[in-house]
Amino acid sequence: MPSTLVCFALKEEAAPFRKTASAASVDILIVGIGRQNAETSVREFLATHAPEQVLTCGFAGGLNSALKIGAVCFETPDANLRAKLLAASAKSAKIFCADRIATTVAEKKKLRAETGADAVEMESAAIQAVCAERGIPSATVRVISDTADEDLPLDFNALSKPDKSLDFWKLFLAIAKSPGKIGALMRLQKKTSFAANQLAVVLEKIIFP
Repeated sequence: MPSTLVCFALKEEAAPFRKTASAASVDILIVGIGRQNAETSVREFLATHAPEQVLTCGFAGGLNSALKIGAVCFETPDANLRAKLLAASAKSAKIFCADRIATTVAEKKKLRAETGADAVEMESAAIQAVCAERGIPSATVRVISDTADEDLPLDFNALSKPDKSLDFWKLFLAIAKSPGKIGALMRLQKKTSFAANQLAVVLEKIIFP
């Protein structure tokens, strides 16, 4: 079993996989949100470790309406990882790495038209670039947590700190101003929990065959 680094932006994305990934050959790294955080975290890790493959994982927003909640999609230049991911029922897709969260249907439609991508996230391009630089096989493996046809309940870009992490005080104020959003946020939490579990199933199949 090749030694594997599995990167996630958030601990919530990693939680289901962490429960089963106890092998010594697997490292889980929480890199933070956005390209800069991801690149910094991965470079620091690779300064003292030498994984044989890297997976950049987590949630993605759907841009292709055919992708439903919990669908796991991937993008990789590595033929071996591609074969494993297809065997695990992940879908080959074009995944766009953006600088902000796509929060509305209109924004998702615009990204789809401009990029032709099937899904959008915020870290993988930076991680893939570092791996390519070092000759490490890598794959982006993402699970759809919100579809192309739905708005997110809040603009999470406006609720972020400068380092792109969630500002819980801003979130509290936003909910206080719009308490009707609570139900939508609870539904989103259920979707993301389901998505994280679906992602873990695929990761287990490709890392622990």
